[in-house]
Amino acid sequence: MNTRFGEYGGQYVPEVLVPALMELESEYQRAKKDPAFLKELDGYNVNYGGRETPLYFARRLTERCGGAKIYLKREDLCHGGAHKFNNVMGQALLAKRMGKERLIAETGAGQHGTATAMAAAVLGMKAEIYMGEKDVARQRMNVFRMKLMGAKVHEVRSGSKLLKDAINEAFRDWAASVENTYYLLGTAAGPHPYPTMVRDFQSIIGREIRQQLIVAEGRTPDLLVACVGGGSNAIGTFHPFLDDRNVRMLGAEAAGEGLDTEHHSATLTVGEVGVLQGCKSYLLQDENGMIKEAHSVAPGLDYPGVGPEHSFLKDIKRAEYVGVTDKEALGSFVLLSQVEGIIPALESAHAVHAGMREAAKMSKDQIVVITISGRGDKDLETVFDMGVVQ
Repeated sequence: MNTRFGEYGGQYVPEVLVPALMELESEYQRAKKDPAFLKELDGYNVNYGGRETPLYFARRLTERCGGAKIYLKREDLCHGGAHKFNNVMGQALLAKRMGKERLIAETGAGQHGTATAMAAAVLGMKAEIYMGEKDVARQRMNVFRMKLMGAKVHEVRSGSKLLKDAINEAFRDWAASVENTYYLLGTAAGPHPYPTMVRDFQSIIGREIRQQLIVAEGRTPDLLVACVGGGSNAIGTFHPFLDDRNVRMLGAEAAGEGLDTEHHSATLTVGEVGVLQGCKSYLLQDENGMIKEAHSVAPGLDYPGVGPEHSFLKDIKRAEYVGVTDKEALGSFVLLSQVEGIIPALESAHAVHAGMREAAKMSKDQIVVITISGRGDKDLETVFDMGVVQ
């Protein structure tokens, strides 16, 4: 298995974790070729996760934009309310296959933590979740869901008290408990083999889009759009189409309060190359190489790094990445709710804005597919408190 995407990726970790990563890579290589493992995963995907998720033609949103047809890939309808299930169920089954008794995970928006708690419950495993103090405060219902399903939630009060710090604490835990613990990383970042493994599990999104759109329209899309924090839903959407040169790919990053401010998470748009949490990729860092604090109204996007495959796709110009501000995302959150009756996660609302903006420039015989990575129930308190809807 290739450990890098061009110059990006790698294994920048303490020595104590190298054997664990080698064991993980070896076991994953065997599992993905094992018909019994794949059958079990498919069974959970279909009968527990509710796959396949619909590809919905958003007629009223299309009319509103006045350009290309807009389809929505409804990952918000996956069990747990987000795309996180796809990766979590695959890794949890792998952990059980490896004889691990305990799952640990990080979470920002709470969706990955919720999915990990869910998988641990159904497989009879222990789960402990690390979550930044600030994210705990704005995602109370997801914290409650994790605890309800039996997971222990560790509130991280170090650093910026956000996702980056939750990942740091999870790595510390794993380094001290590798023999019986599996670190279920939630995004397509971190040390090899996580970026490849997470991408593979999430690629079910893009594979379904291809099959569903061929049934609906008889062809592939002109443009795929997904939000990018660490980048798992986006790489899962994009990867099955990388060889289709006629399909454009657009990642929507969090521009926060603006790219001309210090309050954003637009790593690929304005970041620089560095090393963070086990891999080389684009990062938000200062002139001394110190990691900057990320910001987004969407807790799943306020991460100062990004998956290494996205960095590679940016460099070779196979995918484009744009910033969407908090204000723009909030506007699309409300618009999609009112025009289609679909309340997206604030993360997904970034993709909705970017997709609408592009669709309006395109012709009516073209097709845009926007991945709705999660549902917005978790964000209702945040939006309510901001007074966005009167």
